[in-house]
Amino acid sequence: MRTASAVRTLGLAGACVLLAAAGSGCGKSQDKGAGGGEARPTASRKADGPGSVSRDLPGVGERLRSRIPAGSRQVVAVYGKGHNSPDATVVLFTKQGEGWRRAASWPAHNGKKGWTEHHREGDRRSPVGVFTLTDAGGVLPDPGARLPYTSSASFQAPHYWAKTHWHDFDYVIAIDYNRVKGTAPNDPVRPEGRSKGGSIWLHMDHGSGTSACVSLSKSAMRHLLRTLDPAQRPVVVMGDRAALAH
Repeated sequence: MRTASAVRTLGLAGACVLLAAAGSGCGKSQDKGAGGGEARPTASRKADGPGSVSRDLPGVGERLRSRIPAGSRQVVAVYGKGHNSPDATVVLFTKQGEGWRRAASWPAHNGKKGWTEHHREGDRRSPVGVFTLTDAGGVLPDPGARLPYTSSASFQAPHYWAKTHWHDFDYVIAIDYNRVKGTAPNDPVRPEGRSKGGSIWLHMDHGSGTSACVSLSKSAMRHLLRTLDPAQRPVVVMGDRAALAH
């Protein structure tokens, strides 16, 4: 577990605050909505509900499946409702034999303007792709995360934001898009340059679209933090349904 003294901070709310001020990253959305309340994983009575096993990831075509590392045994799949929609469903899959078991699912939000194959800072769209998940953190103490977890007040959202957004970064999991793996989620370094955006996270939901991140309920974040295991090489596969299936 990292400590706050070992983290390079960026002021009151870390990297995402700077991004929010520029209209990018996983910061503030202008939409109002309910804060990240508790919610249990969504149960489904369909054949593809929790516990079902598929040889391939449902709804994910060969283009993205081929980018999943061979050793990955945990996949967080983000199914965006549409190219221009902020609504999504997150499904956790775990490898079982040669197939994928659907372990849990939750309602979620993505970028306010939807999705893009070519994310740029300020576009308010989440990037389509496959990204590793290696680091976590937040304002709150470590809830028992398996990923390296940085607990620091530097994640705190500023209180000039709408009150519904104050707890967005209580828990976060860094999506390894334009960042240095093995660092705290709010580390500011962007290896591919600032124009490509960055500080894109899984974080707590405020009830509406984000600036580029994926947001879930508090209970969903706690579940992911306690479940995602570095030894299982977890990744996120994310995009709108059409892009995922392509």
